[in-house]
Amino acid sequence: MFELDTTFFILVLIGYLMGSLSTAIIVCRLMGLPDPRTTGSQNPGATNVLRIGGKKAAAITLAGDAVKGLAPVLIGYAFQQTPANLGIIGFAAFLGHLYPVFFSFKGGKGVATAFGAIVGISWMVGLAVLATWLIMAKLFKISSLSALTAAVLTPLYFWLIEANIALLITSIVMSVMLIFRHRSNIRNLIKGTEDTIQ
Repeated sequence: MFELDTTFFILVLIGYLMGSLSTAIIVCRLMGLPDPRTTGSQNPGATNVLRIGGKKAAAITLAGDAVKGLAPVLIGYAFQQTPANLGIIGFAAFLGHLYPVFFSFKGGKGVATAFGAIVGISWMVGLAVLATWLIMAKLFKISSLSALTAAVLTPLYFWLIEANIALLITSIVMSVMLIFRHRSNIRNLIKGTEDTIQ
């Protein structure tokens, strides 16, 4: 279960601060692109960067968002943290992406950062999540629907593969928050106006 010592709390802080490094905003600034928070969907994530800056900028953003979820968990491994602790460290990075302290707490939806954290915690769960996203994307060609489906199934994957109650609870909270961040996409899906993958 949890081991609540000074190292753990420092790693949680590191996770949150790393998550707060908004890759979309940084990439857009470095590439001379508009602020993703004020352009397009106004979401600082890879999909919006794709709209305003093209595939290269979006790929860098996607990779950066995933790495900032993965890296804190790997650091946690280096400090021999328990699986439960790793889940909280990964969640802290996810929370940082959603509410970044360096960017007025206006962050993205968290899909790539959550995925990076999940891969760090359990590569098998990460593989199952990725497979779910790819299958849904292939069938329906809607990124948000793919992400929402993967989010709904992530706690089930954690339970079936890891059988760890602490990771199950953490993944449920993360999934609920991720779904909440996609509420505008859900409305568009219901109306049939959600953008498709080109």
